[in-house]
Amino acid sequence: MLGFFSNKAVHPLAEAGEAKRIFAEIVSREPQAAVEDASAWLESLAADESFKLAQRLELVFRLDEAAVAQARRLGRDYPTLSGTSRTAESRQWELGHGYWQQLAAAYVDCLARYRAAEKAGEAIRPQLPLIHARLIGAMAAQLKWKQFRYGPVDPEFWMAVGGLYLAAVEAKIAQKPVQLYAGSVESSIEAEYLKVLVFHATSMDKLQPLEIEIAERFIACFLPFFSLIRELRPENVYWVDAAKPLPPTRLAKLPEVTPTLRFFNGTRAVAEVGKTIEQIRSEGRVPSTINLGAQYDVGTVIPVLEHLAMCWAPKPPMRNDARHRINSRLKVVNGLAAVHQRLSGRGGGMEGVETWVIDDVSLGGLGAQVTISGRDWIRIGALVGMQAEGGENWLIGIIRRYVRSGPNQGSVGIETISKTPRAVFADAGGLQTEALLLDVPEVGEYARMVLPANALEDNVALVFALDDRNARLHPRETLVTGADFVIANFFVQSFS
Repeated sequence: MLGFFSNKAVHPLAEAGEAKRIFAEIVSREPQAAVEDASAWLESLAADESFKLAQRLELVFRLDEAAVAQARRLGRDYPTLSGTSRTAESRQWELGHGYWQQLAAAYVDCLARYRAAEKAGEAIRPQLPLIHARLIGAMAAQLKWKQFRYGPVDPEFWMAVGGLYLAAVEAKIAQKPVQLYAGSVESSIEAEYLKVLVFHATSMDKLQPLEIEIAERFIACFLPFFSLIRELRPENVYWVDAAKPLPPTRLAKLPEVTPTLRFFNGTRAVAEVGKTIEQIRSEGRVPSTINLGAQYDVGTVIPVLEHLAMCWAPKPPMRNDARHRINSRLKVVNGLAAVHQRLSGRGGGMEGVETWVIDDVSLGGLGAQVTISGRDWIRIGALVGMQAEGGENWLIGIIRRYVRSGPNQGSVGIETISKTPRAVFADAGGLQTEALLLDVPEVGEYARMVLPANALEDNVALVFALDDRNARLHPRETLVTGADFVIANFFVQSFS
């Protein structure tokens, strides 16, 4: 009777028929709308104390299952926004990362209620392996979304995910088989934790967002060829202390031995990656047994596989050139148009110029600390013009590594592709285009040029004037394709 006269509204998810309708609607909606809806329901569920633990957990499970396909598709689609609307890209990032963060919080809340519930929590004890595994999976998805923006990753992330694994070890459920979602392959808490470790060990700071998405899919494919062990063995490559706020690290020297220390290596995985590369090259396609979430061309997939093999190899990749530590300021401009403007003398002052601080230099490039501006344009593969403090000439480089160390700070690695670039105005079959000449042209030899992405055409020569001489160059192979530029080799037919 008291409940009959109560003014308190009943939560829609508390009514079985309405909850079923809500879940079905989430399943049927487009990714952005579905994830937005699921996030809203998770938020409302967290704020309502009327649900018993078992019912609350069941609703979190159902919301997770209803949205998982769309949430994964949102991550698959995010890289396609790169270089388009910054507002749309930012909104999708906030939505994707925020959903997994909220889902993880919902599972954490259920675990906390379980620990505090005493006898009332016994009803969900059989669900603990699935809760832990899905929670680690949600945290792994957060890590991927953070890596889409190259961090930063809070050290407490490693403490939290390692703590979940250790709690499962203590409860003797870490290796218990679980099926995360309907139709998915069998997994375990340990396997989900290992997946997070391998993801970090794969140097995502050197990959573009699309390559990160593909790499994550391949990690799931090759995970059975990894194992997490307690023993120190000669073949070990990485170590992690699950009780410390530290990411997995290459085994350069023996760390402090603790009960929570674990090792893993990718030796067997590297062999499988090699076989997969051979198969893809011979068949001209990705095998149907490998699910990458979408169809990708061979030229996109193989570089990712080669990167995996390099990161998982027993010996770390060696630097081609020795690096020297320095501390110097660096002027930087972003993109082909801005670089061309500077080199052609049409750009002056500091408009569009950012100042970075060089950490180290080598023959092949440099490392620098950066302040992330409001435009937030820094991306793997971005073309930059650089001028060292006190210098007069501009260099051209491509960003190959990017790590955010804070909200407005980061570090980059830049490959120098030309120390003597020239800006030219070229005629391409009657179309005028701004281009960058990276090499000194010599008749009968090849020279690299940077053009706008849509300006390179087969069999269309470039004609331009340079130092009171006329040059005619014919395109050959494409070397690098960026978001708004292409670098190609050209045969120098004449220069006189």
